[in-house]
Amino acid sequence: MSVRKGLSADRVVVAAAELADDVGLAEVTLSTLARRFEVKPASLYSHVAGSDDLRTRVALLALAELADHAADAVAGRAGGDALRAIADVHREYAATHPGRYDAARLRLDAATAASSAGPRLAAMMRAALAGYRLGEPDETHAVRLVGSVVHGFVDLERSGGFDHSAPTSEETWHRVLDSLDATFAGWSAS
Repeated sequence: MSVRKGLSADRVVVAAAELADDVGLAEVTLSTLARRFEVKPASLYSHVAGSDDLRTRVALLALAELADHAADAVAGRAGGDALRAIADVHREYAATHPGRYDAARLRLDAATAASSAGPRLAAMMRAALAGYRLGEPDETHAVRLVGSVVHGFVDLERSGGFDHSAPTSEETWHRVLDSLDATFAGWSAS
């Protein structure tokens, strides 16, 4: 059976996501992917418009996966438990799917972003923070703060920034989340 049989846009995107996890998102090109499928790069153009379209589709896949994981993690939790759960989802996803995690952070055009799972993921972040009873604009500030802290921590951890000193990054992670919890618990009073 030829490797080409059954080639579809979904199969191409999943293979690109796996490739991104293996070698990094920057290395995902139609040429590299074509070699994986043992086809010529031109044959992939019937499934994706080019490398940018391919990376966008990987981003959409990653956002959907993250949103699904976040929904499962946050269900039935509130306050600090919900905050920790959604932060842990992002950290674990970055560790297990580094290329997809990078793709989930790609800048998308407004229409693509609006139709992606990004808004659902943002809504889950707001739901995770609902227990703190933050009004606007504090809730938006809190969402941005959590995103900044989680993504910054994950980037430093992935680049080895915490490898050469004690305590472990795991201990620091828990302290950081405890600090965010305390910050949001007292935020409405300030």
